[in-house]
Amino acid sequence: METWLIAGLLGLGLAAATGLKTFLPLLMLSAAARFQLFGIELSGAFAWLSSDAALIALAMAALAEFLADKIPVVDHALSAFGTVARPAAGALAAAAAFSGLDPAMAAILGLIVGAPTALAFNTAQTGARLTSTATTGGLANPAVSFAEDLLAFVTAGLALAAPLLIPLVLALMLFAAWSLLRRLTRRAG
Repeated sequence: METWLIAGLLGLGLAAATGLKTFLPLLMLSAAARFQLFGIELSGAFAWLSSDAALIALAMAALAEFLADKIPVVDHALSAFGTVARPAAGALAAAAAFSGLDPAMAAILGLIVGAPTALAFNTAQTGARLTSTATTGGLANPAVSFAEDLLAFVTAGLALAAPLLIPLVLALMLFAAWSLLRRLTRRAG
């Protein structure tokens, strides 16, 4: 990463995406580094993410998460697992964005930027899933999961390709969540 700003925005965008899906953003980061896309280079302690083994393992984990998240009840168990796994994945993704720095500094920045961001997005995702379950008996959960898949893919893709757009994307996501919450509270009240 050329600048702290670009690295920070890349890390922020990837962490937000890991808050929705644990493995897809890491898979996309791994693929971008492995195939040298978007100028992504992972060095030092994070170079392993661009290995063939990491790419295969992340692809298998992302596929398993994708499929499991479409099954009622399993999706809630996966969400509970995500409360711990997604902040860890967010910290890893954000730290990798700072891979050009000293590994200890990259890890600290990953924890500061990635973990809370991923946890915030995971919390919003969990709330949306619980609302879907309560209002539709879980019937809409697979559709909600597909929407989360798409949102995670687009957010991670934009973070990799155009990190300067991440503040706008996150602001739009925040506005959409706020609007949806207002609409739901008006209906309930």
